[in-house]
Amino acid sequence: MADFLASMAASSRLRADEARAKLGGAELERRARNAAPPAPLALSDSGFDLIAEAKLAGPSQRRITRRPPAALAVELAGSGAVALSILTEPSAFAGALSHLEVASRSVSVPTMRKDFLVDPIQVLEARAAGASGTLLIARLLDPALLAEMTDLTLSLGMFVLVEVFEASDLDVASTVFDREILVGVNARDLATLDVSSERHAELLPSLPAHLPAVAESGVIAPSDARRVAELGYRLALVGTSLARNPDPAAAARALIEAGRATMAGSPS
Repeated sequence: MADFLASMAASSRLRADEARAKLGGAELERRARNAAPPAPLALSDSGFDLIAEAKLAGPSQRRITRRPPAALAVELAGSGAVALSILTEPSAFAGALSHLEVASRSVSVPTMRKDFLVDPIQVLEARAAGASGTLLIARLLDPALLAEMTDLTLSLGMFVLVEVFEASDLDVASTVFDREILVGVNARDLATLDVSSERHAELLPSLPAHLPAVAESGVIAPSDARRVAELGYRLALVGTSLARNPDPAAAARALIEAGRATMAGSPS
């Protein structure tokens, strides 16, 4: 599993090259800039929000749900989630750009393209498909490329979630800490794909206090939402536990309520 991220990045580069060969950057930019305006990401005043993920499969869980991705997205959109994360990576996560397109047409809440993006053309693809945001993994990009892709995303009216796994990723991520972005800490170990929830606590003090922090991986039950809210996370991104639940919207609402109750009880 040590080469998982490298293999995902290599596959992503091939898909970016295919998009460039098929349509070209100019055509994709035209489509991106002519697409319907992105839905704005509006964080609530309650102090805690959820990005709910329409996740079909994963490298450690294989197939998670048989629900059609658009149907799962519609269910999750009714949960009170502030945004939906839509996976477009095909080999390990059973995602597709078409899933993003259909979900974006089917819901009014913002959708975010979640993938192993390595090329600005993939940001244009996301916007052309209706996305209102993109996830960018700091470890996959050098500082200049992260800044370029962040600035392109923001110029299209979209939001950006920059993801880190370890403290070493902050060297690259800090390049864009002066932009209005979200910063996510993914508690998954990229070597083993196991989750270490302690990473949320370890890395939060190193994140800029002026940016909303997102806890990723390891938030399964309401008790986990309470834990990350107590630490100071403004949002959580949750996928597997929702997709596995027979009532994903209810499960999402329970996480939101737990996080907000914790924030309401925190001293100001």
